[in-house]
Amino acid sequence: MSAVLPEVISRYFELDADRDDEAIIALFADDAIVIDEGETRRGLEQIRAWRAGPVQKYTYTTELSSSDEVATNRCRVTGRLTGNFPGGIADLTWDFTIADGRITKLMIAP
Repeated sequence: MSAVLPEVISRYFELDADRDDEAIIALFADDAIVIDEGETRRGLEQIRAWRAGPVQKYTYTTELSSSDEVATNRCRVTGRLTGNFPGGIADLTWDFTIADGRITKLMIAP
């Protein structure tokens, strides 16, 4: 990995590997935004629905390949998902914005 990840981002990937959704949701600010699969989710209720729906639909593993600090409060991580979703492999970028130790925005895109 290129840069040392902030603790909240490292925890996100650790908890995602364990599928600990409630602990993942606790990493987000109350008014956080998640953009994934072309949809925007706002606030913890919609983030919880995202974790319970699209994220839980498939079994996958994540292999992180690089990270870059884009700004003081922003970090971009790249990696590969391998799993039982259509295509079986996806190279993705997770773009995190953080404030006060919480994720305020997460954009996931190819």
